[in-house]
Amino acid sequence: MAGRYDGDVLAGNWRRRTAVPEVDAEPDLVVEDADSGFCGAVVGFESGAVTLEDRHGRRRHFPLLPAAFLLDGRPVTLRRPVRAPAPAVRQRTASGSVAVDNVKARVAKASRIWVEGVHDAALVERIWGDDLRIEGVVVEPLDGIDALDAEVRAFAPGPGRRLGVLVDHLVPGSKESRVVARVNSPHVLVTGHPYVDVWQAVKPKALGIREWPVVPPGRPWKEGVCAALGVAEPAEMWRRILSRVDGFADVETPLINAMERLIDFVTEPT
Repeated sequence: MAGRYDGDVLAGNWRRRTAVPEVDAEPDLVVEDADSGFCGAVVGFESGAVTLEDRHGRRRHFPLLPAAFLLDGRPVTLRRPVRAPAPAVRQRTASGSVAVDNVKARVAKASRIWVEGVHDAALVERIWGDDLRIEGVVVEPLDGIDALDAEVRAFAPGPGRRLGVLVDHLVPGSKESRVVARVNSPHVLVTGHPYVDVWQAVKPKALGIREWPVVPPGRPWKEGVCAALGVAEPAEMWRRILSRVDGFADVETPLINAMERLIDFVTEPT
């Protein structure tokens, strides 16, 4: 029996055990189960066990026990990787602006935005309502713009009391362009879009139609649209239109540009 042991087996710190390293069980990490000898790559986890797949496509589950696996021939303890929480997705308002959480609407400012009617006001609210409440800007519908210059004078705009006006069918040579030309206050910005009515500023594809119907001259435009699309009355048609608008992507660019200019104008610091 001489020479069976190289030295005194009790010599040294024999109670001290070798530390087994912990390793994250990342996907495709190749390890061997120490008991069974099954060797495979990490492909997932199930009920507290790691799933290994060998080169033949066979899969087996092994508990995540201490020193239960071999990595490059050395014992290791596998652990399930801790994933960092996914970054929060920045929410957007219907207008495309970054949504602001836990912010109350401001007290209304003296400045205002006027639109031609209740349909315009409802569409503006649907898209820009969140932005306007944070800015403290109120949108008020008019009953047409025939007396716009007189109403502007009555509003008495000034440096801290600005007025923005959104006008339908604001194109050169139109009645609307002549009415707007009579307003010349530096504290008033009048802008608009080229469409006959704000209905037409909604993209046809949002309504499931190829294009807006062409209404013959001399016939009321809304009634003509309803007749062409088989809708009983304008009120029903408007409900359909508004229900299909979820955000700025559902309306035409000229309306978006006009409203953004007005919001910038009435919220510009004095």
